[in-house]
Amino acid sequence: MKWVILGLAVVAAVVLIVVAVGWMLPVSHTASRELKIAAPPDAVWRVITDIDAFPSWRPGVTKIERQPDRNGLPVWAETGKDGRITLAVERREPPRLLVTRIADSGLPFGGTWTYELAPDGGGTRLTITEHGEVYNPIFRFMSRFVFGHHGTIDAYLKALAART
Repeated sequence: MKWVILGLAVVAAVVLIVVAVGWMLPVSHTASRELKIAAPPDAVWRVITDIDAFPSWRPGVTKIERQPDRNGLPVWAETGKDGRITLAVERREPPRLLVTRIADSGLPFGGTWTYELAPDGGGTRLTITEHGEVYNPIFRFMSRFVFGHHGTIDAYLKALAART
């Protein structure tokens, strides 16, 4: 019985530490990564804006549901291992700039991804910058110390490199 109480106390202490550290972390973060792709900006642009094709090359995305456009810009819901997330294009300047935003208000996180494409020799230099927000202190802790703020960008770029 003493070991059970001790075990529960340790678990409670770990949870309290995670919550306390999570509360001390800032809600907002910025993460950025860059990739050189051996394809011209127009070709990279076509891949990153072909929303309906995402399930064919993005691991974890199993389904795309198009939503009504907002201000003439695409909106869609992605379904995958993390559930269903609605995204909206906020800014589109082919073939050099794309800004997307998480458009679900009930999620424990939100923010934007900015894709900047620049010619680089015969290819493209793609920079993705995440301006993210993690509202839940436990998710904030996990995002910072377990998954890392760059994890989703790194997975996306790895899949894109394999696709282009």
